[in-house]
Amino acid sequence: VQLVESGGGLVQAGGSLRLTCAASGFTSDDYTIGWFRQAPGKEREGISCISNPNGRTYYADSVKGRFTISRDNANNSVHLEMNTLKPDDTAVYYCAAASSLVVVPIAEWYNYWGQGTQVTVSS
Repeated sequence: VQLVESGGGLVQAGGSLRLTCAASGFTSDDYTIGWFRQAPGKEREGISCISNPNGRTYYADSVKGRFTISRDNANNSVHLEMNTLKPDDTAVYYCAAASSLVVVPIAEWYNYWGQGTQVTVSS
């Protein structure tokens, strides 16, 4: 399985960004894509995930109501739409894949990881 993130960048507080995770190499239809982030000096945080094929989603409280995860099965991608961004959202964002249906983004359950994309929110 290969995962490639894109869409990070610099944005002002209150702005929006859309991250994309391009996924390939799955040998089963049952898998979960999760988004994680890690800010300097902080622990990695699981913020959202979406399962295939049932489409079940999860959001951490820190992003609920501001971020939306979605699938684009035609392009084998998962998007994370991030709105009303805050400086506290500044981090490296990673997508990861679990080779099973999991309901929460717990890092130890995810087998494959992308290289990460930087998101910086200025105040």
